Amino acid sequence: MFQATVSITTIIILIFVALLIVFMVTGYVKAPPDMAFIISGFKKKSKIVIGKASIRIPFFERLDKLNLRLIPIDVKTSNAVPTADYININVDATVNIKISSEADRLRLAAENFLNKDTEYIAGVAREVLEGNVREIVGRMRLEEMVSDRQKFANLVKENAEPDLAAMGLDIVSFNVQNFVDGNDVIENLGIDNIVKIKKTAAIARAESERDIKVAQAAADKESNDAAVAAQTEIAKKQNELAIKKSELQQEADTKKAIADAAYEIQKEEQRKTIEITTANANIARQEREIELKQKQVAVKERALEAEVKKQADADKYAAQQKADAALYQRQKEAEAKQFEAQREAEARKAQAEADRFSKEQEAEGIRAVGEAEATAIQAKGIAEAEAMERKAEAYAKYNKAAVAEMMIKVLPDIAAKIAEPLGQIDRITIIGGDNDGNGVSQVAGNVPVVMAKLFESMKEATGIDLSEIIKADTYDAKVNRNVNLTGLDDVNVTVRKEDGHSI
Repeated sequence: MFQATVSITTIIILIFVALLIVFMVTGYVKAPPDMAFIISGFKKKSKIVIGKASIRIPFFERLDKLNLRLIPIDVKTSNAVPTADYININVDATVNIKISSEADRLRLAAENFLNKDTEYIAGVAREVLEGNVREIVGRMRLEEMVSDRQKFANLVKENAEPDLAAMGLDIVSFNVQNFVDGNDVIENLGIDNIVKIKKTAAIARAESERDIKVAQAAADKESNDAAVAAQTEIAKKQNELAIKKSELQQEADTKKAIADAAYEIQKEEQRKTIEITTANANIARQEREIELKQKQVAVKERALEAEVKKQADADKYAAQQKADAALYQRQKEAEAKQFEAQREAEARKAQAEADRFSKEQEAEGIRAVGEAEATAIQAKGIAEAEAMERKAEAYAKYNKAAVAEMMIKVLPDIAAKIAEPLGQIDRITIIGGDNDGNGVSQVAGNVPVVMAKLFESMKEATGIDLSEIIKADTYDAKVNRNVNLTGLDDVNVTVRKEDGHSI
């Protein structure tokens, strides 16, 4: 039981610690020096944090930010403003403002500009500053403003500070850039001042030149007196100097003669010593030169020997490497040619086998086609021969009666073809006629005449007289034909069979 109570207590403590950590993480805020954090919601009066850390109760308090950096504003009067002496001017000034860091003003700024950008704040402040500029311009004279810009800036600043403070804003600086008027009044004021300054300067210059000349004359007199006295003193000193130089020169000459004699003696001794030392040095130098030349000859001999040997070894190695490379290249070229020849022979062999197989297939196809065509020709010839044989046998069995029967069967068709032009005639107009009859009879009589001509031609060609067969009625009495030409207007050809049906 005790252990369960301890476990529950531990869990509660852990939960409380976790909630406290979450509370600290989510509610911890840290404001930079140029930013004001405004915490509101839980208390009636908002909390302001600038440049330090604080705690915000999550879900119960709200965090907003106000930028405390400088806001530059260019203030220009939109139109000309009359001064106290009724001169219209335009004013151009540069102003820097910021949201106040004082708690009360900061709360006013939060009420007016919270979550607003700097352009909005600058626009509101610009309107207030422009109004104050107009007010101060109306109070002051133009010459006073132009001559003392700082006074004008201080008056505008003092006049605008209460209005901006009511919004929570501070004026950091106010600088007048320029005053402009449309009647060149400021320029004329400058000209008047320039003339006065030039006049004062000219007077001062003349006075200065006069004083300079007086002072120059006094200086020249003093300089001349000083020069005469100085030259007199210089002449005295020069005489004394000449006497002293003579004494010193005499003493110097005596000492010089003694020194020259000693010098000549010392010089002769030095010359002898130098000649002996020079001779010894020349002998030693010649000996060293001979020894050095011997060493140089030996070094050159060894160098020449090493160089010749190395060159010979190098030439030998290069020739050997060149020969090995040439041999290797010839071996590779031979192997490549052999490989290409083998590949070419294999390719020709494969091509030959392919050509042979193709020719065999082509020959096999031609042979099969030939055999099929021969078989077809043979079968066709056999069938034609059998047909001709049967036809010959049938023709051999025919007699004149059968031939006549076949001819008689086609006579109706022949007659129909002969009379077909007459059936296509819609209307005939005949003018006149010969003595034997009218024109109609002549047209209708053409059909029997043509039939008669046809019978004569068949008789001459086959020897069969169809007209005799029809008149004699000698054909097996299978078909009775009655050709009756009645009337002159039309032609009736009637063919009757035994069963009484007409064709």
